[in-house]
Amino acid sequence: MTTTGHAFGIDIGGSGMKAAPVDLATGELVSERYRIDTPQPATPEAMAEVVIELVRHHGWTGSVGCAFPAVVRNGIVGSAANIDESWLRVDADRIFTEALGQQVHMINDADAAGLAEVRFGPEAARHGVVMMLTFGTGIGSGLFIDGTLVPNTELGHLELDGPDAELRAAASARKRDDLTWEQWGKRVHHYLEHVEALFSPDLFIIGGGASKRPERWLDQVDISTEIVVASMANNAGIVGAALIAP
Repeated sequence: MTTTGHAFGIDIGGSGMKAAPVDLATGELVSERYRIDTPQPATPEAMAEVVIELVRHHGWTGSVGCAFPAVVRNGIVGSAANIDESWLRVDADRIFTEALGQQVHMINDADAAGLAEVRFGPEAARHGVVMMLTFGTGIGSGLFIDGTLVPNTELGHLELDGPDAELRAAASARKRDDLTWEQWGKRVHHYLEHVEALFSPDLFIIGGGASKRPERWLDQVDISTEIVVASMANNAGIVGAALIAP
């Protein structure tokens, strides 16, 4: 149920949907996160059913924030790289709100993760040009200038050596291409060099599933910009989603 000072966050990824209530003062999860595989195909109707199950599992009755792996403008989905194309131009806020019977507000997933790190992460995340990058099924990006979000940058889709960068450097590419951690780390280095040249950030924050094993690959990255691993690791999307719950 709703508790003062708490909000509910859902983080939708290409492979899993996970949720938990969050303490807004500390950024800590109030209870253990609950995860369900992302349905395939990941249509609006199928994902709405999972959202209902995630919320009911925790007995939550208030409003909900939801991090989503796509461009989201005023609740409208504007891309579908890692979800079903039936989402394009759909009002996701309305779909989930009507399915759940509780107010739902959507945000790009990497933007959500970045909001969590800016609020609860290192002091350096609140100053200058900061880039949140999440390495999972795809590559998500959140750009912040002195703590203010520039939404929907989607830098995983930068062209790099031909195709979208995320096709070679997302965490999913390591398994798909049967790479060692070191080989994959070299791909990440190449990608970060490219982003660094374009944006000259003061700080990269690395999140997503790959942030759980930085000792396996991060030593392959040698760039000028400071790099830190997300302080909330793979929970940042849930926390950031909770921060924008209406």
